[in-house]
Amino acid sequence: MIDFTFIWFAIIVFATLMYIVMDGFDLGIGLLFPFNKNPVERDMMVNTVAPVWDGNETWLVLGGAGLFGAFPLAYSVLLDALTIPLTAMLVGLIFRGVAFEFRFKATEQHRPFWDKAFVAGSLIATFSQGIAVGAILNGFEVTNRTFTGSPLGWLAPFPLFCGFGLVIAYALLGCTWLIMKTEHNLHRTMSSLAKPLVVALLIVVGIISIWTPVQHAAIAQRWFSLPNLYYFLPVPVLVLACSYGILRSISRNGHYAPFILTLALIFLGFSGLGISIWPNIIPPSISIWQAAAPASSQAFMLVGALLIIPIILGYTSWSYYVFRGKIKAEEGYH
Repeated sequence: MIDFTFIWFAIIVFATLMYIVMDGFDLGIGLLFPFNKNPVERDMMVNTVAPVWDGNETWLVLGGAGLFGAFPLAYSVLLDALTIPLTAMLVGLIFRGVAFEFRFKATEQHRPFWDKAFVAGSLIATFSQGIAVGAILNGFEVTNRTFTGSPLGWLAPFPLFCGFGLVIAYALLGCTWLIMKTEHNLHRTMSSLAKPLVVALLIVVGIISIWTPVQHAAIAQRWFSLPNLYYFLPVPVLVLACSYGILRSISRNGHYAPFILTLALIFLGFSGLGISIWPNIIPPSISIWQAAAPASSQAFMLVGALLIIPIILGYTSWSYYVFRGKIKAEEGYH
């Protein structure tokens, strides 16, 4: 018998990972704006993602819609528990999108305002997403399939630190994206900035890796019990290897390797989240099967998903292919 619940969980995980990767680097560009005051280079930074940034958010819509249809219990609990950070994320994304378009059309007098809005929107959206991840790891109080915890439960040290950690991660992702897409002075600036960001991310990952099992006994049991420990040991080794690879590639004036290795770091962090909560979709105790919609509903939705996902992948791949290569100072897409 086909397990539609597992299939839909895999689809949502895939959509979420695609969003984190693809919207992560353009949010990261907004986070990097304060480190570059040159107006021409700021335009170049934005132009590296101008043709593709709005399409990147398609994955967020797909993940949210899939969660609503396939796991309605998880959708309702998450929206109740994370109303404030999720609303802040949407406000941040709106500000970022509006500023993205308006800064190119604004007068020189008004452009600084839209630059600040671009930075603020990127920061708010990123920080809110990190808070949501930390709150999910902390778990939610659910009674009779209803969220019964505090609406401010996310306002705790661990989720807030996860928000800070995601800001560092997205900044590094945006930095290595610009290393890949730019040249000359902007390339050198981003290469210099990437090195402290790698170190900062390693420190953040180390703190979270210690904090998580200390705070959550169930996660500690999962991580350190045998034979799970043998399966998880490669993860920290791979994190260190990728970080070393990024630093080494930057020192050798690399262009593509830093971004690819940063993607690997993001994937390792995302897989760590999955390992920590599986098979629960609402930690600490509601599994994906307990939160699932009826199989008939999932099967009906799956038909549409199997049609639309290849289309999304197709036009996304084509747009990145068309706008491949280095950005030039004289080029623009607005």
